[in-house]
Amino acid sequence: MRSHLLNNTTAEHYRSTVSAGVERVAATLAATERPFSGVGVDELSPVVDAIDLDRPLGDAAAALDELGEVYLRDAVYFHHPRYLGHLNCPVVIPAVLGEAVLSAINSSLDTWDQSAGGTLIERRLIDWTTERIGLGPAADGIFTSGGTQSNLQALLLAREEAKIRPEHFTRLRIFTSECSHFSVQKSAKLLGLGPDAVVSVPVDRNKRMQTVALAHALEQCFAEGAVPMAVVATAGTTDFGSIDPLPEIAALCEQFATWLHVDAAYGCGLLASRERRGLLEGIEHADSVTVDYHKSFFQPVSSSAVLVRDRATLRHATYHAEYLNPRRMAEERIPNQVDKSLQTTRRFDALKLWMTLRVMGADGIGELFDEVCDLACEGWKLLAADPRFDVVVQPQLSTLVFRYNPAGVTSPDEIDRANLHARKALFASGEAIVAGTKVGDRQYLKFTLLNPETTEHDIATVLDLISGHAEQYLGDSLDRAS
Repeated sequence: MRSHLLNNTTAEHYRSTVSAGVERVAATLAATERPFSGVGVDELSPVVDAIDLDRPLGDAAAALDELGEVYLRDAVYFHHPRYLGHLNCPVVIPAVLGEAVLSAINSSLDTWDQSAGGTLIERRLIDWTTERIGLGPAADGIFTSGGTQSNLQALLLAREEAKIRPEHFTRLRIFTSECSHFSVQKSAKLLGLGPDAVVSVPVDRNKRMQTVALAHALEQCFAEGAVPMAVVATAGTTDFGSIDPLPEIAALCEQFATWLHVDAAYGCGLLASRERRGLLEGIEHADSVTVDYHKSFFQPVSSSAVLVRDRATLRHATYHAEYLNPRRMAEERIPNQVDKSLQTTRRFDALKLWMTLRVMGADGIGELFDEVCDLACEGWKLLAADPRFDVVVQPQLSTLVFRYNPAGVTSPDEIDRANLHARKALFASGEAIVAGTKVGDRQYLKFTLLNPETTEHDIATVLDLISGHAEQYLGDSLDRAS
């Protein structure tokens, strides 16, 4: 069994095995003609369940053959230009190279004596990001598993900075737009806040937080004797890609002495954009910021970070263990990343971004993100000119929310069912993948455009497919009713 351990004596075995895996994946990618096979859970589950994990195959080639049947054949391929679903991006090759390196070396980024150079690379990338944001010389941060963890840590710091005793946590309030990410509510629950902790602020017609409503909510908070713990502004909402008015929100946070967190998990790609960086104006006033490189920086999952204006606030996540990071290490200025993190053992995910910047540069990333934002603008024009569809808002980033709305059908509930059916049928066909959401209480469809290889023709084709599935459903529905 020692022959399977990666070390100096098995280097050649490692090379041949991983090369075989790379060849298999490359061949699969080259032959992929649609984003999904259309397999159903009832079809695939028995195949996976039938595998006896207590009887190993003993051979990597056989395991790869089996993997082709249970995973590679039926995986959802984000690199395909007609994957228009969730906030999943195609990944750049330098980042995949970084993933291969970090998996083999297997550094753990909790302490210096487990990572050394990895620690310094991660810290340099944190500094690079805070410089791009403009948080100032005292800024710092840490890589995380994703936007949910980043938001949780940011709100933990905000809670502690509010200096409220635990028995009074029910007085704390978090203000965020009605279009913000669900992780804000989830974080409030995990942080032990009350059921009324998250105050939903109305949005305008462009799905951006209404600052007049925010000001009123903050005033009411004080009048009721509650404590405004934080305002969470969103730079790129999941559904609409909308960016809250950051300068105005920052001014209100200063006026009411409230922590400002900007969730830029989606919109962080603007940090590398030469064309649209101005859309993030005001983010430099934040006390904390979430960025997801694995969305608009085209990185493999996981690659995210939480950044803070004042590095001293990270002390609220610090615990010392004698076996790992005793206090004397901090006094000796030994850089242990676990001192800043909610995690202990942590992958060297920063290496993927490092390799990307060293090969492509920030401008290269920004150009890719600008391409998908440009594509969304063209897609909006297509939808606005197509009488079959209603489109909600003109995009700021790369998301389009729309609804199939056929002439002659007056029942909103029937149109809801037609849109739901079209999305489900399209997924089952494997020809394309789109997402769905609700606007008000009505069902809508959503394109999340993160692939520069997607074209206007792809968008037009998928719209035709959606229309066809919806029309078939409505026709069948009329037949059943007659």
